[in-house]
Amino acid sequence: MTQHVLERLAQTNPEAEIWWDSSPLIYAHWKQETLAKDPNPATSGWAEQLDRFLNPQTVQSEGKMGFRGVTTNPPLSLQAIKLAPEMWAGRVKDIARAMPGAGVEQVYWALYLEVVREGAAMILPVYKASGGRYGLLSGQVDPRWVRDGARMLEQGLQIATMGENVMVKIPGSKEGYEVIEELTARGISTNNTTSFTAPQYLRCMAAVSAGLLRAKAAGVDLSRWRSVITHMSARLGELGDWKTEAAARGIPLALSEIRDGEEAVLKRAYHFGKQNHHPSKMLQCSMRVETDDRTGKTVSRHLQDYGGSDMVFTCPPGFVAGLMPVADQIDFDAHAIDREPNKASLDKLMRLPSFRAAYEFDGMTPDQFAHYGAFKATETEFAAATRQTVDFVRRALEG
Repeated sequence: MTQHVLERLAQTNPEAEIWWDSSPLIYAHWKQETLAKDPNPATSGWAEQLDRFLNPQTVQSEGKMGFRGVTTNPPLSLQAIKLAPEMWAGRVKDIARAMPGAGVEQVYWALYLEVVREGAAMILPVYKASGGRYGLLSGQVDPRWVRDGARMLEQGLQIATMGENVMVKIPGSKEGYEVIEELTARGISTNNTTSFTAPQYLRCMAAVSAGLLRAKAAGVDLSRWRSVITHMSARLGELGDWKTEAAARGIPLALSEIRDGEEAVLKRAYHFGKQNHHPSKMLQCSMRVETDDRTGKTVSRHLQDYGGSDMVFTCPPGFVAGLMPVADQIDFDAHAIDREPNKASLDKLMRLPSFRAAYEFDGMTPDQFAHYGAFKATETEFAAATRQTVDFVRRALEG
């Protein structure tokens, strides 16, 4: 049996989890496109690998799949709609007929909830077969309202009703962490998204701990509760201000040094959580396959630097496909999670204000989270995808 790179990563720790970072509704279409690009279909094992990750028949009959969970966000939901626009346009009209007098925004939100509900229903057998341990699907509150706590809480509660295996994604703003505490207090599983920095992770852990104390005091059932804290790795190093600040100070900054900084931030949060026995799992996303400028080798440091950890790695379609042709070039050290980040790189990066803000636990106050460079860039991108989906609904209603 030829193993996928991600299957080999998972073998470095039985508690490591590989998740699918897109709607499960698009998997069959994506798989077909990916296998069409297989240069050696008779010997590569690609078809078997992708079947092991997610096969609808196996999910339904055995409650099993290689992916242990699913994450979605507005751009990914838009992707699902674009794959079958006529079907979803018809769904928009059905929703509008069932909601007389509803405006475009109301119909959009109902459509988004439908995408979450159908995706969660597709993998529900995995959730049931595992006793609630696996088979969760994350649905995200509207990224246009990252600082509106009341609206996020209302939407989060609605998302949570879309299935017993739904986890609610909440952004890493000051108001978002207040919502995470409230949802946790109600026994609702959460995924902290749009999060990049050690101060955010510390605040999320505090919110989760406070919510759990309230839930236990109220006798809330927490037997199937889960929490993950997302680290958007490449978005931190590439979309934030590190490169701009380095250039302004005449500091040469190589890609490998940026990756060292992303590694340092995530490992700091990961080990802090472990030392304090915190129940949330760190989740790694925004990952790359690239050429290492130090060795000239093909690498995925966002995987390889964390071998041996029990993290969640949530992988979008393009990343999963990008790993397949280079499988023999990527290997794993089961002790990589305990390896110290490059000290020379850290010494250089500590000269940058935005790196210090990300690395130091007191680098930012909660009021500053939503103004951090990587947060603002990601918020803008996600909000734009949401507006495109709203416009899709508008055009469908207009015929």
